[in-house]
Amino acid sequence: MMRVHYSVAHKTRGFTLLELLIAMAIFAVIGVMAISGYVQLARQSERLEVSMKRVRAVQMTMMRFSQDFAELEPRPVRDVLGSNSEPALSAATRTEGVVQFTRAGWSNPAAVARSTLQRVAYRMDNGKLFRDHWVVLDRTLTTEPVQVELLDNVRALRLRFMDRNRVWSEQWPVANVQSGATSQSANLSDLPIAVEGTLELEDFGTLMRLIEVPG
Repeated sequence: MMRVHYSVAHKTRGFTLLELLIAMAIFAVIGVMAISGYVQLARQSERLEVSMKRVRAVQMTMMRFSQDFAELEPRPVRDVLGSNSEPALSAATRTEGVVQFTRAGWSNPAAVARSTLQRVAYRMDNGKLFRDHWVVLDRTLTTEPVQVELLDNVRALRLRFMDRNRVWSEQWPVANVQSGATSQSANLSDLPIAVEGTLELEDFGTLMRLIEVPG
């Protein structure tokens, strides 16, 4: 006798609407948490980049400052009218420009027809520290400086200069310098034996550098 086998397909059970809603809610919560974490990580990365940029700017400023004063050159310059001379290093306690000086070692990789000496000035303007330099030493009224902003959020830049008698002064040239010079031109060429620079920043506090002047 022939037997007939019948196969009964098992009914597959799907997700209910409630289960789908719960799954969607879980995925939504996970997505919000992931986006929130990414945003927070991006903000931290941005703050870190800003902080590192500030650190690099401070480091570059201190390095530039040290290099400039380590290359001081006893070369006075003519004033803009051409009638008088200015000291190789000039710093007063009450001026807009903090200090102005002649430095050596101005690199010239393009072999431009110019001196390797450079006239440089550091000045403060509305909480910003600028470094200016001129393409010629003996400039005129029409010679404009190249202005570079080094740092912002600067409270003060203070300088002290040690003369050959190892006496500190906040201005240069020092009045009645006992250096053995017998003429005004010789006094204009006088340089300190050391320079102390103190930079006061709003975020980093006080930074100090002591630079020995060669010669």
